[in-house]
Amino acid sequence: MTIVMIILILIILLFLIRVMLFKTGLIHSTKKLQQTLQEIFYVHQYLKVPELNESMQPNPLYRKVFLYLHSLPSIEDSDFTNLVTGTNQNDIVLCLDANQLIEDHFLGATLYWFNQKTEPNRNNENRTGSFLLKIRKNDKRRILGAYLRHIHDVAGDMESNGKRELRLFVNAGDGEGGVRWRSVPFTHPSTFETIAMGEDLRSKVKSDLELFLRGKKYYRKLGRAWRRSFLLYGPSGTGKSSFVAAMANFLGYDVYDVDLENVRGGDSDLKLLLLETTPKSIVVVEDLDKFVVAATTESSLPAASATGIQMLNIMDGILSACCGEERVMVFTMNSKDGVDPDLLRPGRVDVHIHFPTCDFTSFKELASSHLGVKEHKLFPRVEEILARGVSLSPAEVGELMIANRGSPSRAIKSVIGALRPDGGDGIGRRESADDDCDDVDGGDGCNAVKDFRKLYGLFKLRNGKRSRPSNNTLVHD
Repeated sequence: MTIVMIILILIILLFLIRVMLFKTGLIHSTKKLQQTLQEIFYVHQYLKVPELNESMQPNPLYRKVFLYLHSLPSIEDSDFTNLVTGTNQNDIVLCLDANQLIEDHFLGATLYWFNQKTEPNRNNENRTGSFLLKIRKNDKRRILGAYLRHIHDVAGDMESNGKRELRLFVNAGDGEGGVRWRSVPFTHPSTFETIAMGEDLRSKVKSDLELFLRGKKYYRKLGRAWRRSFLLYGPSGTGKSSFVAAMANFLGYDVYDVDLENVRGGDSDLKLLLLETTPKSIVVVEDLDKFVVAATTESSLPAASATGIQMLNIMDGILSACCGEERVMVFTMNSKDGVDPDLLRPGRVDVHIHFPTCDFTSFKELASSHLGVKEHKLFPRVEEILARGVSLSPAEVGELMIANRGSPSRAIKSVIGALRPDGGDGIGRRESADDDCDDVDGGDGCNAVKDFRKLYGLFKLRNGKRSRPSNNTLVHD
């Protein structure tokens, strides 16, 4: 009986000691002491994964290690972690703070990752980082190769499952001692289902992109860079930028927005910019016709105009194979008029997609998405007006519907009012002056249009051309 009592007392004492250790933080101190003793009795090696390589280009391995470490449960045991909102606004994500340690275990070995951050200075205005891996020398020989493959697989699964945060990069830096690209989270909600475009075109584009995603071996077999290029052309407000965002969300790719006016170093600076883009990205050059047309019609070339020509020359040069793997190139133009067809030849641009002004099919899609209306008694009236060659851009129609979303009838009447003449400076082409706004909802449509014009701003189609709207067209070169 005495032995039983002694054992019971010992158990109680051990329990109390355990509680005391938790309350006083001695366990934490004990772990720190254990790490210190390991430093004395074991030989460790350190492997560094920098965010940027020696050429100041992003290191893809850094991104994979970042994803892997933030998936570890042990991040909760770090001394200092940050709470941030994830890709989903309802998700709270733990992020390792600068200069903090995280522990990992693999095949019986204990490994430590240290999150290093370098402070910006005069030569480098951007804060860069690196991950430092601490591993026992004996364990390194045994598990390092398998461990790195494990990191690659876990990060790859996270990316394919949409857990990787997409980024939007802009070339705002001057590249002098620092990175050339700056990024922010890419949160544009556009998808192919929310864009007003023909169902046939939507299916063709999605099928083309799906084939591209699975085409690595096929492109290698052909001896070509694993790259796809698109030209999107049409008037402003027809959905070209939204289409690019939909492509990024569909592919799960980052977006690099190249502003040619910020490329001050000419051809060499442009090449360095493209070399610093990463795989799984969309490289976008907007309003390319503004630079290309100027470059082909003026003897004295602005730097940006010359760079526009150089951009297209790079597309079928050796550099495209070096910096074009697993990338999609997208160029946008308001019109192909005045652009030398040789600049857009196959090999430079693979797919041409026309974005016209709003036709009746697009109008019905907008009414369905913006107003929740698939059929309405005013639809025949809209179809009749559009059939005469009257046009608005999808953006203008969408803004009118958003402004009047509480009443589908008022929204549609506002669109009808916008399609009517108004002093000759209206949007697109209007009906003859015989019609008047008073017979459209007692003038409410006209008032809505006037308010809309003040907010949105009217513009005439380029060079005064007014063309009858047509369906989107997809042309493969």
